[in-house]
Amino acid sequence: MSNLTVGLAILGGLILAAVVAHSTWTSRRNAPKLPQPETLPPDVPANFIEPTLDGSPPEPQSVSDSVQDAALMPPSTMAGYIPDRRGGLDALIDLITPVQLDALVSGEAVLAHQPPTRRAGGKPFAIEGLNATTRQWDTLAHGQRYSALQVGVQLANRTGALNEIEFSEFVVTIQTFCDAINATPEFPDMLDAVASARELDQFASAHDAQLSFTLRARHAAWSPGYVQQHAARLGFVAGALPGRMVLPVISGGAITPMLGLSFDTQAALSDDPAQSAIRQISLSLDVPQVDRQEQAFKRMREVAAALAQAMDGAMVDDDGRMIQPESLDGIADDLEQLYDALDARELSAGSPVARRLFS
Repeated sequence: MSNLTVGLAILGGLILAAVVAHSTWTSRRNAPKLPQPETLPPDVPANFIEPTLDGSPPEPQSVSDSVQDAALMPPSTMAGYIPDRRGGLDALIDLITPVQLDALVSGEAVLAHQPPTRRAGGKPFAIEGLNATTRQWDTLAHGQRYSALQVGVQLANRTGALNEIEFSEFVVTIQTFCDAINATPEFPDMLDAVASARELDQFASAHDAQLSFTLRARHAAWSPGYVQQHAARLGFVAGALPGRMVLPVISGGAITPMLGLSFDTQAALSDDPAQSAIRQISLSLDVPQVDRQEQAFKRMREVAAALAQAMDGAMVDDDGRMIQPESLDGIADDLEQLYDALDARELSAGSPVARRLFS
């Protein structure tokens, strides 16, 4: 074999090795970023489930073993708290119907005949009893006796105002319930009720705000575990749905979500999350759901900036343009005016009535 042949063979081998090396480097560079191994603190609770607005816990989501270590739970200071529940009936947002009783009635008797549903169309309703012992309006319970009842249907929520059909459905349902317990309801006039519902809905529509930021990967994509790990370091925990995390806040002895973080659901459910490429995530804030004192928008900006720096991402708007700080300052000023308007209407952000109205 001549020296030329040997030289060409060596050169070919070097070129092939270079091609393989470049291919390997490119593949690694473009592969989704993976979480780093971390050890959970010994005092971390085993489970945390995102609370829902009605207080009912959703089914826990399954988390792949490959990202389990990244889905860090909140600190033990959250242990023992319960999801926030709806407040009692309130004339600010509920159409309340008094129910007269001929005699004291037991909680068992009322509960045995309560309606099978708690909704009239898209509007929830609730039944409360005037406790014969405490003289307070309470949620119906066994072992208690009541001298009167009241039923309230919500005048408006994000599905719109209570309409004539929903009012009629409410009346039929409650009349059937009252007949079963020998009680007499005092329904308000339908036209007045619908007019009040429309006025409240107009106010709510004009003072609703749901904000979101998009964080986009600058170079390499992210794996679900990588996103979960960086979000967990900032206090986020697993949400009710795959691809969702929440930043909880403890207020009034209850846990409520302050911010939401979401990414592609299919990536979260993938059989091999390590190979699932996520190129953008969304941060969200439901303004009326969070107490003004929490300064949620300020926290949202801090979280977005921290994630962008740690994950090599860019904060962009819906058109893919970089979000400028001065535009966020303007939003902050607008939110202060919105908070003032809600306070003036006694529907302060984060209050039980506000969370019900804006749901």
